[in-house]
Amino acid sequence: MRQHEALIWLTAYLGRHGTAADRALFRDTDHLAATTGWAHGFMAAYALWGGLVALAVIWVVCWLVARRRDDARRSLAAVVLTGVAAVAGLALNQLAGALVDRPRPYVAMPHVLVLLDRTGDPSFPSDHAVVAGAVAAGLLLVSRRWGSAAVVLAAFLAFARVYCGVHYPLDVIGGLLLGAAVAALLVLSAARGAVARLLATLSRTPLRPVLTATPTRTAGSYPVVRAEMVPGGRHR
Repeated sequence: MRQHEALIWLTAYLGRHGTAADRALFRDTDHLAATTGWAHGFMAAYALWGGLVALAVIWVVCWLVARRRDDARRSLAAVVLTGVAAVAGLALNQLAGALVDRPRPYVAMPHVLVLLDRTGDPSFPSDHAVVAGAVAAGLLLVSRRWGSAAVVLAAFLAFARVYCGVHYPLDVIGGLLLGAAVAALLVLSAARGAVARLLATLSRTPLRPVLTATPTRTAGSYPVVRAEMVPGGRHR
């Protein structure tokens, strides 16, 4: 099945089967948002920019951790490809969104609570969720500890987008899966070895401090071995 045909099938499936359950879950989340006004400020900020900033911080932490590993080049290559996957997934999402062309929840249900600015962009898949899914999946392949933290942050970002009334649950689930798939394909592909070789070349340039935690030895940086005197005035 070609990509275009798959997207047409997905659109039809959402219309026939997914809409009722998806809308019901969205209405439940909308009701939760309406009864938790104290959380609106935080949730709106996290859904708009906070979640992506938090994931960017985890990405930087993983970069710093990868620099200290024995397999630093391959680990750093995975971190680099995670960033590439986020951008590639976002670009691919523009095509998917245009083909599926699902209206936002507040278009179909004007009475719902909306905590963010309304836009005319397609609802499925969610751009934020695609980026979050790519970062979480890619970093999980680099560091189990920090990758797990990224997964939690990504899942909460997806929930926050629904809570704020700008996406249906299937929009964010689809976005997370799309981003994760792109990241897995890139990080587990031969591209990782190619990027590792490029980083090895760059580590011999002034960029070395960014790419490795091992300092460059200079002529004066080697330890000096001092001679010790033994009885009789001879050097040992």
